[in-house]
Amino acid sequence: MGIDPGLNTTGYGVIEVTSNKGLGQFRLCEAGIIRSKAKAPIETRLAELHEGVTEVIQLHHPDLMSLEQLFSHYERVRTSILMGHARGVICLAAATAGIPVVHYEPTRVKKVLTGNGRAPKSQMQLAVKLQLGLSTVPEPDDVADALAIALCGHHLGNQSVMDQLLKQR
Repeated sequence: MGIDPGLNTTGYGVIEVTSNKGLGQFRLCEAGIIRSKAKAPIETRLAELHEGVTEVIQLHHPDLMSLEQLFSHYERVRTSILMGHARGVICLAAATAGIPVVHYEPTRVKKVLTGNGRAPKSQMQLAVKLQLGLSTVPEPDDVADALAIALCGHHLGNQSVMDQLLKQR
């Protein structure tokens, strides 16, 4: 499961990985967005986000959650703080369900999927389309990003989970 976090709009994508003679093949299970009411109090918005993520987790029972890391180049501190709140409730939903979470910087996701850490959105959408065998590029951007994060989680996830477990010991 991949998540592109946001307080207003959070993209999510759930993929299934099957093996075909040692090669991973992907199947899109579900992708979409979770929206919160922009004018609602922050605690209500966070509850809506938590409820939406929990619903997806309960429906699909993912083995791993890949979450976009908070990037530090935000010029507006408030935006960064709100994103941190959103990431917190998403992590809480995963922890409550016993799902390990791995965190990836946007440039890392781009590098893994395209070989270019500065790939434009259009290149990322095309990479997601090709890897998932979709007939069209995924839209909106939040969904495409979440699917890219899910794919990155598969490609790098097992090593990241092992690294995190070793750090905890």
